[in-house]
Amino acid sequence: MGRFIFRRLLGMGPFLLLVSISVFMLIKLTPGDFVQNYAAALAASGETVDDAMLAAMRQRYGLDQPLIVQYWDWISGVVRGDFGYSFQWQQPVVNLIGERMGLTLVLSVSTLLFTWAVALPIGVYSAVRRYSFGDYFFTLLGFIGLAVPGFLLGLVLMYVGVSVFHSDVGGLFSPPFIDAPWSLARVRDLMAHLWIPMVILGTSGAASLIRIMRANLLDQLHQPYVDTARAKGLSEFTLLVRYPIRVALNPFVSTIGWVLPNLVSGSVILSIVLNLPTAGPLLLQALLGQDQYLAGAFLLLMCTLTVVGTLLSDILLALLDPRIRFQ
Repeated sequence: MGRFIFRRLLGMGPFLLLVSISVFMLIKLTPGDFVQNYAAALAASGETVDDAMLAAMRQRYGLDQPLIVQYWDWISGVVRGDFGYSFQWQQPVVNLIGERMGLTLVLSVSTLLFTWAVALPIGVYSAVRRYSFGDYFFTLLGFIGLAVPGFLLGLVLMYVGVSVFHSDVGGLFSPPFIDAPWSLARVRDLMAHLWIPMVILGTSGAASLIRIMRANLLDQLHQPYVDTARAKGLSEFTLLVRYPIRVALNPFVSTIGWVLPNLVSGSVILSIVLNLPTAGPLLLQALLGQDQYLAGAFLLLMCTLTVVGTLLSDILLALLDPRIRFQ
């Protein structure tokens, strides 16, 4: 196990280097750059475009340099913890992504825990009580959860929160806590606003994991080792927890590698609808405005989350399933 982890950590460096090159080149492949977009916006508003000013902006932002020089300046700064300067926001990128990535991780982990907490018991129940009324009921709910778009569910829950609970449901903080320093009161306010996006983002994932858990557990319940354990006199609950459920948990653990970056990039519309201060809307603005250093930082961090999440899921799978450790 230690040798496996060391090999994976050793390979992360070259892989992330190739990812950074790919991310930077993909951003630069789009037509134009930030200065051209800025000039087009000025011209569309009827203002005069000064070529000398645009040339000075290019020189200031380093856009007049060759691509290899621009990439080296960026990646060498990333190694030192400097992700560059945002053209749109006129401030260092690290100041923009710090709290947004932190809130995104809090939302992602909360959604993951909610998904597991819902999908695990329901999936086990549907497999053990196959073709019962409860199984059909949860199957219907699962299909509804997969079919309803997240933004529509968000609008419905916002209406319920305002009309029934009389609570402020927009964003992750109440107005007095939006720019306030972190404190216990701000954390409590965050927890009070976190449940709506957590439920919305976790609904479709829980619905799919319920079906996966049900199918995997049904496959394990009829294996010979289950009959052997039952013949030894184990209770049904102990037998389920110790053997078939442990094997069927593999899909839950393996989702860690993709669920974190997917929540960052896949919840942009929902974040806009709910006015969430997460990474998705800012990444969209950076891509549309060709703010290359801000967009590159977000994409590189998402790729890093994917690599780290995959490593964590592989380690947990090896601890959970002895067959993987043997192989």
